[in-house]
Amino acid sequence: MRPRRAAHRLGRALRATALAACSALLPALLPALGTAHATEPEVADLLVAADRYRTGSDDLVVETLVSVHHPDGSLDRERRYTVYAQSGRRSLVRMRSPAEAGQKVLMLGDDFWLLLPGSQRPMRITPSQKLLGDASTGDIATLRWAEDYEGRRVGETRCDAPAAAGGSQACLHLSLQARRKGVSYQRIELWLGLPRHEPLRAELYLHSDRLAKQARFVTDRPERPQRIDAMILTDHLGGGKETRVRYLERRAWKVPEAWLNPMFLARNPTLE
Repeated sequence: MRPRRAAHRLGRALRATALAACSALLPALLPALGTAHATEPEVADLLVAADRYRTGSDDLVVETLVSVHHPDGSLDRERRYTVYAQSGRRSLVRMRSPAEAGQKVLMLGDDFWLLLPGSQRPMRITPSQKLLGDASTGDIATLRWAEDYEGRRVGETRCDAPAAAGGSQACLHLSLQARRKGVSYQRIELWLGLPRHEPLRAELYLHSDRLAKQARFVTDRPERPQRIDAMILTDHLGGGKETRVRYLERRAWKVPEAWLNPMFLARNPTLE
């Protein structure tokens, strides 16, 4: 019995020593653990970083070319747009091609208007209404995810690298849910490159949770990207055609406040 009691006492002493050691180490470890968690980018910060690749400024004008291509790559048609993307989820799209000359789309939050030449009454439209090919009004007028979506980190994975780079690259998968009902897509599955958080690709889901489109983003420099030069949309619901949205030029510019009034636009079609 004596050896057993001695062993039992020894075991209790060892456990007490281990607990004391852990208690002493825990206060020292907690700051380090807290620092590691705090430095991990939050989803909101990640979306702001991703948006910068597409915009770069709160108030800017973006010269945009949208083209539709057949499955063999040949051109079907194309249109030119000037997009004034302003702070506060406000945008004005001026259609520049001869087939659409004089037409405009105004976005104020969840409200979209189409203005036609010769008409004194703005027409209400939806952000999902098509402009050309698979590019909708929302795809052209809305350029910022951080304002319209919230989400969570799904995890890190591997993504196909841009064609110029070849192979694959580390990426971060985010799952986004719309903050409001007025956006084009209720859910977006988004993949960002690591470590710079540039957009690589996205899956765009309707309010019915049906996959509508897949998007790929083309950067200016695959190895050290500074901006997104194009978004390539593939309709998942059929058709087989590919829509390419190219951002030809961006520059900071704040539009006159009157331009963001649908009745002013109806009365002043030339914006002169």
